[in-house]
Amino acid sequence: MTLRHFSGSAMVLALATLFATPLWAQSHNALSAQERAEGWQLLFDGHSLKGWHGYNQKGTGTDWSVVDGAIRLERGHDGDLKDFQDLITDASYANYDLKLEWKMSPCADSGVLFNVHETPADTYSFQSGVEMQIADLACTVPDSRVLYERSGDMFDLYAAPYESVREAGQWNQIEIRVDHGHVQFVQNGRTTVDTTLWDGAWHARVAQTKFAHWPNFARFHQGHIALQGTEDKGLSGQPIHLWFRDIRIKPLWKPERRKLRNV
Repeated sequence: MTLRHFSGSAMVLALATLFATPLWAQSHNALSAQERAEGWQLLFDGHSLKGWHGYNQKGTGTDWSVVDGAIRLERGHDGDLKDFQDLITDASYANYDLKLEWKMSPCADSGVLFNVHETPADTYSFQSGVEMQIADLACTVPDSRVLYERSGDMFDLYAAPYESVREAGQWNQIEIRVDHGHVQFVQNGRTTVDTTLWDGAWHARVAQTKFAHWPNFARFHQGHIALQGTEDKGLSGQPIHLWFRDIRIKPLWKPERRKLRNV
């Protein structure tokens, strides 16, 4: 049907419906021409788990799949670790801007981790990687009731000054920016964490946590990105569901400082 077949009121309604949703949200798992020019790269093609594998695995666990353009985890409260082991990128990264969307079933929680290092000595990605917690606020117990363990927090290290997570079942947008030790977390447009890794204040804070006893925690300045599948919280007797989409990354570089030569 062409536009000339619309009445005036119908045309207004059609245009209002079109522009009620931001243009960037109308096409998922794709980059705009502007994003490509800015250096953004997709980490998820919307169709497969290409570019991802399970932590310390060659492939991916059977509880991970791609459904309706999103990476989905569907698991119960028990089962074999190999089936829901954390999903990590094949490539490792240092200094970047990472953006993605996530949603989950009620009472579930998970995390997005960075600078993850794979080693047989560690069972989980969080033993080396730093985690941005993502969780349903309404009924994830105890995490959503504890500072430093709510959605948007740097898990067990820095707490967001406010709540910014949406109700379970709704999509949330997050951003993790890692720039030569300067780390910022953004959830649904609000900055939740802004800190610096590896300086004196950082080491003093880590020393007061369980991480002080983990030899590989936050040790690496480059590593894999991980989507956590190993948390087993959720409604009793109900499967746990997590979804991720629009996963994209932009490498960041700082120009080298060069000494001026006397001529």
